[in-house]
Parts: sequence; structure tokens; C-alpha cells
Amino acid sequence: MARTGAATPLSARGSRAAHASVEARSGARALDRLIHERMRLGIVSALAVNAKLSFNDLKKLLRTTDGNLSVHARKLEEAGYVACAKYFAGRLPKTEYRLTAEGRRALERYLDHMEALIRATREG
Repeated sequence: MARTGAATPLSARGSRAAHASVEARSGARALDRLIHERMRLGIVSALAVNAKLSFNDLKKLLRTTDGNLSVHARKLEEAGYVACAKYFAGRLPKTEYRLTAEGRRALERYLDHMEALIRATREG
């Protein structure tokens, strides 16, 4: 009876898949969990392409609420990834955010890890 399907022996396919799986798992563990959360990744990404953004600009861009943005921005600020400046324009309070050098390095590391995960998955 002729065998149909892939020409690669099952043991070799399993071995490659296992290797890719191990690489992907180790890459996933190396991800910066602080940035990996969707809203925080959005904040860091937006600030990576803008010198600074106001609270209201970020809120509109990310389509989120005041409370949600505040909580996630505070976590990034506490980690040193984002700097926050508060001031008054006349009588109106203003808040602006910018990505710090440490935040930019963290984003670069995160993107490098994601690219490695994608490569390992596609090669597997």
C-alpha cells in the first residue's frame, strides 16, 4: 500500500515540531509581560512613534476609558518605561506622556522576542 502525504518521515517531523515548540515556549517566557498586555503595548507603541502624547490623545487613539488608561499608564510609569508630565494650561490640568529610553529599549527587546517567536513558529 502506497503512503500518501508528506515525504518527511514522521519522526523527523515530530523532532522539528518539538524543537520549534521548545523555542517558542522559551521565547514566550522571555516576553516582557508588562508590555505584552494589549493596552500597555498600545501605549508604548503610540509613544514610540510620537515624541509625546496627551492623556486625551492617547485615550482617543486607544479608544479606552479614563480609568483604564490611567491604570495602565501608571504601571508603565512605575516601571520607568513612560514619563508623565502634569501641568496647567490656564486653569485646565494637562497630562502628557513620553516614552523613556528604558521604555524604548524594552519595546525593542519585546519586538525582537516576538519576531523570534514568529520565525520559530513558521520554521516549525
